Amino acid sequence: MAPYARREVAISPGPLSGVFPRPLREVAATGTTAPRAQPDLPLFVDRAAAEPLSAQLAAQVRAAIRAGRLTRGERLPSSRALAGALGVSRTVVMDAYTQLYAEGWLHGRHGSGTYVADVSPEEPAAAGDGPEPERDRRAEPDGCIDLRPGAPWEGGLDTPAWRRAWRMAASASLGGRPDPWGLPALREALCEHMRRSRGVTCRPGQVVVTRGATGALDMLAATVLRPGDRVGVEEPGYRRARAVLAARGARIVPCPVDEHGLIVDGLPDDLRLIYTTPAHQFPLGGVLPVQRRQALLAWARRRGALVVEDDYDGEFRYDVAPLPTLHELDPHTVVYLGTMSKRLSAGIGVGWLVARTELAAAVAGRRLELGDRTAAVPQQAVRLLLQWGELDRHIRRVRAEYARRRAMVVQTFAGLPLRGTTAGLHLVVELPGAVVEQVTARADRAGVLLDPLAGHYAGPPALTGLVIGYGAAPAGRLRAGCLLVRRLIEEAMG
Repeated sequence: MAPYARREVAISPGPLSGVFPRPLREVAATGTTAPRAQPDLPLFVDRAAAEPLSAQLAAQVRAAIRAGRLTRGERLPSSRALAGALGVSRTVVMDAYTQLYAEGWLHGRHGSGTYVADVSPEEPAAAGDGPEPERDRRAEPDGCIDLRPGAPWEGGLDTPAWRRAWRMAASASLGGRPDPWGLPALREALCEHMRRSRGVTCRPGQVVVTRGATGALDMLAATVLRPGDRVGVEEPGYRRARAVLAARGARIVPCPVDEHGLIVDGLPDDLRLIYTTPAHQFPLGGVLPVQRRQALLAWARRRGALVVEDDYDGEFRYDVAPLPTLHELDPHTVVYLGTMSKRLSAGIGVGWLVARTELAAAVAGRRLELGDRTAAVPQQAVRLLLQWGELDRHIRRVRAEYARRRAMVVQTFAGLPLRGTTAGLHLVVELPGAVVEQVTARADRAGVLLDPLAGHYAGPPALTGLVIGYGAAPAGRLRAGCLLVRRLIEEAMG
């Protein structure tokens, strides 16, 4: 072996002293965890080995977390410091960290460093013990792991700008009667945001601030629908949209989808309105191609129908840039819905509707009649985040986070039929119906919440499987939950 082929350095997972060269010790000393009385953790690279250096390093950190030598919340050295200590390029360390991020072993805090994620160490089996196939243990003792779709990751929200926006919003004057249109300054900021991020060209007089995308759909239905009107909803599709429209007296007409989204050929002639999610069809994940978009709009113009575009996950695409919106192709025919529930938080309660001027005015008037309103403080906070550019920065951060999570989930379920992997915050694992029932029940007993695909059909399901959401759960729990589900699938399929 050549001289210096192997370079080893000790890493202790708390504030360090005496084990790193000076630069590494200075960086690691800023960690937030208390020193632990345990052996130092050796990391090394062997240039004579066939395995790439980054893979060697990733395997050693992974093994240390599994064994409990590195525990949740402990800070790792910066890539620059660890590279210097090991005598390798910074790229080697960054590649190792990137792989561990993708697998869910590590997570980052903006401006603060790299930390061990919320992953439980593996429990070693006692001598002579075998596996425990008959007993489902909770993947995380602290509570359930939620793998259902529909909620974003909120770990990146705790920034100085976020806290300052809410303080300023809470101290602002609430004014008199709430404006059914929403705050004028927020509507202006939303116009600029939509133009920049989604290519939607509109004026404040076309924007109504709502209580979310579902609230916008509800007010639109209350404005334009009459009892008995036939309304198209994708099949499978968004259950809450079906419920809202039915509650307003609509007769729901399921409209089939395929791997590309809504099937336009064969749409009924008598629909008053059709609700669609073209950017990332919920739940199958198809992206409606341009030819179908044009055909859908031509159909709607011929029939005098409205197209309601719920821009679900429109900003989260991982292969190419997001496609233009339907609204931009035909602002007269399309009503565009957006929400902060996927961009920021499921509980923020701020969304918006964009429609031609007279229709937007009618919706605002209907809101006034019904006493529907959007809370003033969240509107002010969102306005500030938009005006400061903080929302754009947040979306860039979480897009990278979701890309890592997506890679980990795809890797975990590799070999199984997957749908909707190129965009959004969820994907579908196709499985036989009997397997779905068995896995869902066993996962529930183990503390992992799952969403069967069949529940998104209004009628008998044409496809069965699991809708795996990777937005809400902390990265470590997400990985643990997915690994448990994969194991249950393999056991159920024999």
